[in-house]
Amino acid sequence: MFHFGEAELRHLLSVYGYWAVMAFVGIESIGIPLPGETMLIAAAIYAGASHQLSIELVIAAAIAGAVMGDNIGFGIGYFGGYRLLLRYGRYIGLPQRRVKLARYIFLEHGPKVVFFGRFVSVLRTYAAFLAGTARMPWWRFLVFNAAGGITWALAYGLGAFFLGQQLNRVSRPFSFVAAGLAVVAIVVLMVFLRRNEHRLEEEAERALPGPLEAPQ
Repeated sequence: MFHFGEAELRHLLSVYGYWAVMAFVGIESIGIPLPGETMLIAAAIYAGASHQLSIELVIAAAIAGAVMGDNIGFGIGYFGGYRLLLRYGRYIGLPQRRVKLARYIFLEHGPKVVFFGRFVSVLRTYAAFLAGTARMPWWRFLVFNAAGGITWALAYGLGAFFLGQQLNRVSRPFSFVAAGLAVVAIVVLMVFLRRNEHRLEEEAERALPGPLEAPQ
């Protein structure tokens, strides 16, 4: 992840305003780990403290960046990443049966992964690309991606705007709680997948019979 200090973010906001928000969120959504969420929060606090930015336009810029960036990331995964996974995935521990399993999970649970992924740092960066490589239908991705982006931008933008300077005081304990819950969720998911991988692979084979082929 690229690191930017508070002063650097404020300078970018004072010079580029809403474009900085859109660019940071959009680039992060494509798959490059810029601090898009941090930029949104900084812009919302800046809007509340200085009134030099409109919170409505800050949120709109974040939504636009999230939707556009995620769709670019999805396209990269769909048209390029999927082909690479089929050809070289076995060299990195992703043989075709696991690629098929990923496709099946996205077919069955893709909307939830796309929607809630916007609130998880790693998924916020890579969920769109993974959805593309898993061949999730684009129209379904677009609907839940837009819904997640709008909800995320409103929640974080308005929260930072109204909390203002108190955000720093409450963010530390909240971050510890959120991190703990995320770890528990990941462990539960890993245990579930390990115990059910064979069954899920059989279900994936029934849903997607035969070898996977990259589009021509």
